[in-house]
Amino acid sequence: MEKISVKIKKKLAFCLIATLLLGVFLIGRLIYIEIFDAGFLQPLAYEQQSRDRLISPVRGSILDRNNVGIAVTESVCSVSAVPVQVIDKEETATYLCGVLDLEYDDTMEKLSKNVALVRLKSKVDMDTAQQIREKMLPGINVDEDVKRVYPFKNLAAQVIGFSGKDNQGVTGLEAKYDSYLAGKPGKILTVTDSRGVKISDEQRRIPPENGYNIVTTIDASVQRYAEQTISKAVEAKEAKRGIIIVLNPQNGEIYAMANYPDFDLNEPFKINSPELEAAWDTMTEKEKNDALNQMWRNTAINDTYEPGSTFKIVTSATGLETKAVKVDDTFTCNGYYTVGDRMIKCWRYPRTHGHETFVQGVQNSCNPVFMAVAQRIGAETFYEYMIKFGFMSKTGVDLPGEAVGIVHKLENIGPVELATMSFGQSFQITPLQLLRAASAIVNGGNLVTPHFAKYVTGEDGEIIHEFEYEKGEQVISKETSDTMRMILESVVSVGSGKKAYIPGYRLGGKTATSEKLPRKSGKYIASFMSFAPAENPQVMAIVLIDEPKGVYYGGTVAGPVMKELMENILPYFGVEPVYNEQEQEMDETKTSVVPDITGLDIKEAKKAIEDCGLTYFINGEGNTVLGQFPLTGTEVNYKSSIILTVGE
Repeated sequence: MEKISVKIKKKLAFCLIATLLLGVFLIGRLIYIEIFDAGFLQPLAYEQQSRDRLISPVRGSILDRNNVGIAVTESVCSVSAVPVQVIDKEETATYLCGVLDLEYDDTMEKLSKNVALVRLKSKVDMDTAQQIREKMLPGINVDEDVKRVYPFKNLAAQVIGFSGKDNQGVTGLEAKYDSYLAGKPGKILTVTDSRGVKISDEQRRIPPENGYNIVTTIDASVQRYAEQTISKAVEAKEAKRGIIIVLNPQNGEIYAMANYPDFDLNEPFKINSPELEAAWDTMTEKEKNDALNQMWRNTAINDTYEPGSTFKIVTSATGLETKAVKVDDTFTCNGYYTVGDRMIKCWRYPRTHGHETFVQGVQNSCNPVFMAVAQRIGAETFYEYMIKFGFMSKTGVDLPGEAVGIVHKLENIGPVELATMSFGQSFQITPLQLLRAASAIVNGGNLVTPHFAKYVTGEDGEIIHEFEYEKGEQVISKETSDTMRMILESVVSVGSGKKAYIPGYRLGGKTATSEKLPRKSGKYIASFMSFAPAENPQVMAIVLIDEPKGVYYGGTVAGPVMKELMENILPYFGVEPVYNEQEQEMDETKTSVVPDITGLDIKEAKKAIEDCGLTYFINGEGNTVLGQFPLTGTEVNYKSSIILTVGE
């Protein structure tokens, strides 16, 4: 036998050692995987050997202050397919297209894809979903899904916003509080082989985590009042758009924010302009997107404007606070005010206001008075109070996309700029910035943070989180605030704001007529800011009507709109009218009791109605009253109409 050489022995030894080391390594690796790495690899292995279908969580509701649902979620279904499990693709596609109103070619393309799972249709109603389930089509899954619904359609559309197909907030409060509302999706896991074919009917369900609810400061009834009022005004004046904001000046809670035109939140991609809708198919994608973004835009916080005379309340408060003016100081209006070599006219020019006190100047909204006050204050102090009143910063409202005021730098404020700023020109702010400053002027002097969110609640209504808003800086003293409330009440009772006067209610306010840029374009914004009750304001509102046709003055156009709004919401808030002797004699404050006129001759009935200070409306033909409305004994407003049903 041939002797094995040393060289071969060395090779054999090397191979043996290498094999032993490899074995030790493999055993060690196996031990590591089984003991130390199992927790990481097991879920991956299960995922590889299974197919998962997502379960959409129930998106939390957005509720008004009285827990009325403004944005809610309904249960629907989604239909998906595992292409490798579909046996007869053509027959399946034909059936699904008929039931789900799908395109055949598109459906066939999805069923032929080499993917684990493909979504065929979302937001399928429960009846249709059950019909597909009963068909038991191989490879077709019907799963739980949710659909966002807005019960009031266009209510607070630009504020609430909407969510997309992926259950994610896109605009408004839906986007701002998406992290609370969205929840976390669940899964349905099915065991499959390497080709994705189901090998067991057993499924594992990981339930979704539903979103939380957001309770807001919005009052759905006040919001409806505001929307009805502004839409009627915009249409009557053939205006471009309109805004109403209603808030509590004491704490910044926003009861209503109405933009008109609005849109249906259930169909947010349907344009609200008949002209654009007619040309929609001819527009580019960019033009369509721009039009939709403009429709969704909340102009109450996203756009700035020159406030005009409503800003005079800021000039007044600043003048009183800095002792630059006293209520009984006197001024002379010649119809204009000369600043350097520039003659700046009063709105009354060429007529004049003549001699007037400061209070009368505010009542008359006299530009020369405010220019003189601003000159006394000085540019540096005036600018300082612009900052204090919050015009250089955002209000902090909990909505995305808030704009900030556009104001001259201090070094660029010369005598002319200071004069025009005193009556609300040559700078721009948002309506909400103005309302925030006005709140401080009437609430005792403190800035507030305008806001919508109050609480985050769970499914059973328990409070998960309460939002807190800091009380802002003391801008003016309580004494100045008290004086301003008195002056602004007189503006409504005897001054330029008397179109908003409501007998029995003590309202304060200020009108404005803002000329839009470029000057002399003939385009204006009519506005009115008001609060009530004047002695302890609980409600503050602003009305803006953009580009009204015909008469455009704030007091004439926006004043009656404010009156209509306040007439509706003040009784709703429990503010009772208190009539003075003069108001008790006014026809609109008197009441009368409806007499019994059923069965009377029509002539006798007419006389009985007129004797009670009422009017009538006759329904039918004949000489005898067969019925009446309101019924006998009902207390109604003086000069109200009684409907008479007559016959033979």
